[in-house]
Amino acid sequence: MTLFLSLPQLSPQNIHIHTHTHTHTPPNHHRSIRLKPQASLPLSSNPPQSNQSSSYSKTGVIVIGAGLAGLAAATHLSSQNIPFLLLEASDAVGGRVRTDFLDGFLLDRGFQIFITAYPEAQKLLNYQALNLQKFYSGAQVYYGGKLHTVANPLRHFWDSLNSLQNPIGSLLDKLLIASNIIRVLTKSDEEIITSNEVPTIDLLRKTGFSDSIVGRFFRPFFGGIFFDKELETSSRLFDFIFKCLALGDNALPANGIAAIPQQLGDKLPPGSILFNSKAVSIDFDGSESESESPRCLRLENGDVLRSELGVIIAVEEPEALKLLRETKPNPKPVRTTVCLYFSTDRTQVPVREPVLFLNGSGKGIVNNMFFATNVAPSYGPADKALISVSLIGMFEDMSDDDLTAEVVRELSGWFGEPIVRLWKHLRTYRIGYAQPNQCPPTNLMKNPRVGSGVYVCGDYLTSATFDGALVSGRRAVEALLRDRVSTSVS
Repeated sequence: MTLFLSLPQLSPQNIHIHTHTHTHTPPNHHRSIRLKPQASLPLSSNPPQSNQSSSYSKTGVIVIGAGLAGLAAATHLSSQNIPFLLLEASDAVGGRVRTDFLDGFLLDRGFQIFITAYPEAQKLLNYQALNLQKFYSGAQVYYGGKLHTVANPLRHFWDSLNSLQNPIGSLLDKLLIASNIIRVLTKSDEEIITSNEVPTIDLLRKTGFSDSIVGRFFRPFFGGIFFDKELETSSRLFDFIFKCLALGDNALPANGIAAIPQQLGDKLPPGSILFNSKAVSIDFDGSESESESPRCLRLENGDVLRSELGVIIAVEEPEALKLLRETKPNPKPVRTTVCLYFSTDRTQVPVREPVLFLNGSGKGIVNNMFFATNVAPSYGPADKALISVSLIGMFEDMSDDDLTAEVVRELSGWFGEPIVRLWKHLRTYRIGYAQPNQCPPTNLMKNPRVGSGVYVCGDYLTSATFDGALVSGRRAVEALLRDRVSTSVS
């Protein structure tokens, strides 16, 4: 069935109708929308010039924020041939998913790993074009002055068998890991994200895992994923990621983690993204009833944009609340992290495997680290290795120099002082908003509609993962389309 929405007349001089063809077909439940011109007001996707502070530019949908959620929303709008403008306050797409280039190195902004089994990502991304470089499916855990292997039994059976007697958990713990894999694989994603929830630490204890494997493996591994060393994050998120890890691989795009949002942005119609454009307020146009009112969006430079169909807010929750002029009572503290990068000669790297190293000692500030060029050689020059070290928290009371010195001291105990003292510090990233806090209670199926013609998306509405951000962008567009169809029918 073809649906028609009543929209203002589209002027060829003022608008480019987005007919870009995507490689990936949108989900079957999306209906094709045809725009039926019925009025004389022009609808334009052309952004205003910076010196037109009092002028209005009109478009169908305005999406605020070109992170993964906003890019996903724009992708689905484009696939439905709905005119839109994507606003981004910075100079590039990606939001928190960015990569910097420094002296031939690729420095992802913080510890970020892509899991290939993310279901929404599989629909939207071209994995082959990303040239994903895979980690070893497991980890090396530093404990008792030595490194011990923890392997995924589905991928590295013999490694897993050989590690049964190591001190990273008991034999029962390793059998429980296998049974936990079976448990999550028998559930659908929807069942997982709507199931009864407890903090992850409570789930692990209820399952029967010993204190040794919780402290030596689960805290540094999932604590590094959630940026939550206490493992207070919802068991829903734990089960979802545990399932994705069982089905897929940890990976990095060869061109850096920013290649993921860049691929989505490159598929959008030319001119549909406006960079260096920060939205500061959203207002109704009082000339019409609230149910049909366009949204006027004011930018930091004074420019004003007007949306005829709706506004999708795709920024971090604190910024979204500012735009909505709302406050959240007793907000949960957000997750923070520090990531340090070092370089050394490739001949001086103590291991060659593409493996993640975890701090299972319960001491020190390092949570996890890896040799990035072991995973993806393209992350550094041909003769240089790149080392990524991740800490949980912001460490406001320590300077960058003090953090660097402490990291070098700790890792000298892992790999030997003669090796680590040759490392050259490249850069330190302090990430004040690494993830939303998803301790119970959570609602990972929140309605994205927050008002007439206004919708929100972001990983704080779904799961705090790459996949959750992509899902939230789709859901925001689906909600907008449902509202427009309802308005058209009425």
